[in-house]
Amino acid sequence: MKVIIESPYKDDIVRNTDYAKRCMIDSLNRGESPLVFHLLYTQVLDESNEDERYKGISASFLWHKHADKLVVYEDFGITYGMELAINLAKQNGVPIEKRKLNG
Repeated sequence: MKVIIESPYKDDIVRNTDYAKRCMIDSLNRGESPLVFHLLYTQVLDESNEDERYKGISASFLWHKHADKLVVYEDFGITYGMELAINLAKQNGVPIEKRKLNG
């Protein structure tokens, strides 16, 4: 199953990068094929530059309609960017599953 993972990134980048990696492992362990765009695109785009951040978000959204599911990991809450992805998934009829790693 092709899934897009949403988890927080912007505010506490060190913690949230580690968390996103653990979310990816959780997804792989469930037999899924996850994409974690905020880990990928931030390797080449500057998250602190709003234009580049928007470019990354926009590029990732082009893939959303091709996913079997949007998986939202919510241990640290739902950010504005995550809300945008959730709304897009709803518009495209992509199922949404919320998960927590810590309980």
